[in-house]
Amino acid sequence: MNFQHGISDDAALKELGLRIAQYRLNRNLTQSVLAEEAGVSLRTLHRVEHGESTHLTNMIRILRALHLLENLDSLIPEPAISPIQQVKMQGKKRQRASSPPEEPEQNSPWSWGDEK
Repeated sequence: MNFQHGISDDAALKELGLRIAQYRLNRNLTQSVLAEEAGVSLRTLHRVEHGESTHLTNMIRILRALHLLENLDSLIPEPAISPIQQVKMQGKKRQRASSPPEEPEQNSPWSWGDEK
């Protein structure tokens, strides 16, 4: 299964759980051993492998124990800054998003905007 835009949250969690279980089995680890290595409870690991919701820190611990944490770089790559944005920011790191520009009202007649 590929993760696609239209996939439900439940389906995505279930697929992640199945993949984690398969990696655990490929490493020939029992749930108890992986839970201990990850520092999570056996119940938490069971919930993750069955596609139930969990805290993100638990997922990170499990991925680390399976030596998969570095794969998060592929999941969420470090964002690239456009050259124009670099010039505007002059080396500063962006802290906030700006509001989108206001759109003209749909019912008002079109104008050049310099009538005032």
